[in-house]
Amino acid sequence: MLKAIDIMTPNPVTLSPDADIRSAASLLIEKKINGAPVVDAAGNLLGVLCQSDLVAQHKQVKLPSVFALLDGFIALTSPEDFHREIQKIAAAKVSEAMTRAPRTVAPQTPIDEIATIMVNEKLYTLPVVDGKKLVGVVGKEDILRTLLEHPK
Repeated sequence: MLKAIDIMTPNPVTLSPDADIRSAASLLIEKKINGAPVVDAAGNLLGVLCQSDLVAQHKQVKLPSVFALLDGFIALTSPEDFHREIQKIAAAKVSEAMTRAPRTVAPQTPIDEIATIMVNEKLYTLPVVDGKKLVGVVGKEDILRTLLEHPK
């Protein structure tokens, strides 16, 4: 059975956490990719920046729901989630807008497991990591390509 290492794109386009949002958006458009891994100087995966993270900068802010009880207010949603949403909307750098601790796969992850993750979690590009080091990415196109190269 094919594994991530067999179908991944090695040496993918990456972003620095200190890159500005405009240059990151430009790179995603120029390379015609949905997202890119964010890595530190040593090549360790820090997060992923997707087009949807950038589109989120233009969304409406949803104020947290609260209810009053005995002259006090109780939040129905997490203050941390609200803070993170505001941070993404106001982001100037990749590190402020990226998704931290993204779903990843190992080089030896079988293709059926990768496909299951993509479908069930609606993720279409998965970083391939060996330890913390980024070694490649597997995208939905990589899975589709196997249908042409290895028909059942």
